[in-house]
Amino acid sequence: MYVLFEEEGAFKTGHIMSESDAALQVESESGKRSKIKRANCLFTFASPAPEVLMPEAQKLSEEIELQFLWECAPQDEFDVETLGTDYFGHPVNTLEKTTLLLRLHSAPIYFHRRGRGRYRPAPPEILTAALAAQEKKLRQASEMAAWADEIIAGRLPQAIADSAMMLVTRPDKNSQAWKALEAAATSLQKPPERVLLELGAWPHALALHKGRFIATHFPRGKAFPDETLPPVERELPLADVVAYSVDDVTTTEIDDALSVTVLPDGNLKVGIHIAAPGLSVTRDSVFDKLARARMSTVYMPGDKIPMQPDSVITAYSLDAGRPTPAVSLYVIANPQTGEILSHESKVERVAVRENLRHNALDQEITEEALADPSLTLPYNDWVRPLWTLALSLSKQRDVVRGKTESNNRVEYSFYVDGDPDNPETPVRIVPRMRNAPLDRLVAEYMILANSTWGGLLAANGLPGIYRSQQGGRVRMSTHALPHEAIGVAQYAWCTSPLRRYVDLVNQWQIIAAIEHGVSAPLVAPFKPKDADLFAIIGGFESQYTAWHDFQSNLERFWCLRWLKQQQMTECTATVLKEDLVRLDHAPLVFRLSGLPQSERGDIVTLQILSTDELTLEVDCRYLSTQTS
Repeated sequence: MYVLFEEEGAFKTGHIMSESDAALQVESESGKRSKIKRANCLFTFASPAPEVLMPEAQKLSEEIELQFLWECAPQDEFDVETLGTDYFGHPVNTLEKTTLLLRLHSAPIYFHRRGRGRYRPAPPEILTAALAAQEKKLRQASEMAAWADEIIAGRLPQAIADSAMMLVTRPDKNSQAWKALEAAATSLQKPPERVLLELGAWPHALALHKGRFIATHFPRGKAFPDETLPPVERELPLADVVAYSVDDVTTTEIDDALSVTVLPDGNLKVGIHIAAPGLSVTRDSVFDKLARARMSTVYMPGDKIPMQPDSVITAYSLDAGRPTPAVSLYVIANPQTGEILSHESKVERVAVRENLRHNALDQEITEEALADPSLTLPYNDWVRPLWTLALSLSKQRDVVRGKTESNNRVEYSFYVDGDPDNPETPVRIVPRMRNAPLDRLVAEYMILANSTWGGLLAANGLPGIYRSQQGGRVRMSTHALPHEAIGVAQYAWCTSPLRRYVDLVNQWQIIAAIEHGVSAPLVAPFKPKDADLFAIIGGFESQYTAWHDFQSNLERFWCLRWLKQQQMTECTATVLKEDLVRLDHAPLVFRLSGLPQSERGDIVTLQILSTDELTLEVDCRYLSTQTS
């Protein structure tokens, strides 16, 4: 005796070896024995043999027309034998019953299962909808397969082209477009973005890198809404100072400027003047929400995405020749010892005399030239006293730090001489020493302002956003904590409010401290323990990291372009550690396979084999190590 039973959603047969009320011991055609529950058995039969029954029933079931069977079936629940008697016109035998069972089971759209061997025909409206859905699914599968075949053949279907950026940023993995692209990419053994790039979805890898960043972080575009900036509602005094700013030639958001007066007693009165957009961009205003959404200006070689609209930058950038609102810190200091004798902060207007540029002055204002008092340097009466005090301030911080600050690191400026969206545009990579006097001078006074204003907030019971380092751990918080690496008691970013949201937040608090002193906590935008400050810190750190990563990637892209434009086939690099090296003429760091055991600082000569502007990788071969 044989039995037909269900196991894991499939019908199987077996020879009954023994049975009980609850179970049967059966042997399959292959000789495997198993125990099955009686509840899973549909019926027993004596003939034909299972090896004949199942293949023949499967073949016959495929000949049954489903629509006709559905029309023949009772409208209520039925069992297989009842339907078989109506369909075949006589009581069914084992083969007919099995044939009908297989056909019913294979068509869940037409027949809904109601139990062991029992079914119910789908209602007409449900069947119609299900058949339409099935037809749509088949049509989509056919279309998807056609798209995949086109991609494999080297053609880009329009539907894939139209959604290319979405497919590499936020793909809907249930969509036809993604499934077709994924299938083609798997067949071609390439990542989806490379497949799309090679098929011309973007004109070049630069467009993909930029487009992916914009699509991810600026889905509504980079443009700002057209909003009117409110005017400053107070009359600000005009500072009686001669101030200059110092920036790179490409900088258009002038955040800071410096002034200096030599007092009769030989001490210096130094003014650190910071643009004051916080006077118009107030908390929870439209402009605040715009700045908070971006958190920082996004920089890339030859281009940038500003944090603030042009109207804010135009109104508050410390451009030369016009009085501009500023928050100023005035310190009286001994230039020889660096001792700060007093300090005062003001909200005022400052007319910067000139916006100085590094590229025009760094070659003349050198450390050697400053050390020679007989030389008259450009802006001599401004730069010399500021430099003297900056050196003393730096020495004071070195005492706190317990070591001398290293400023001999080389940084690089990228100048894209033309359209920054065209990778064929010539690029210049210009090294600049961090210990260049104008760089060090500006940095020292920004540290002084950030530390002093951080202390001002704490002294007046105002929360701010501080950046501290203790035990080697750098963190942002709302408390005034030491920054051991810089060597100051507290450090709050305050000097770039046009470009960094944290600085704008701190500026609001500083203005409140200047104008209200110890009563400032009652009127400041952020009160003590304001939870929103923690939200700002979290959002800023996350977004600032994303912006930095994008800038690094774009700089890496232009490094690879620079190698091509220079037609460089050999170059030298410095070993950083193990197999990690950095080119000597560009900030390009990569791993060099085949590098023999080397020491940090060793100079090696490489042959450039290839570059990949999509993965931003360079493939080089080790040639030799330079000996000293």
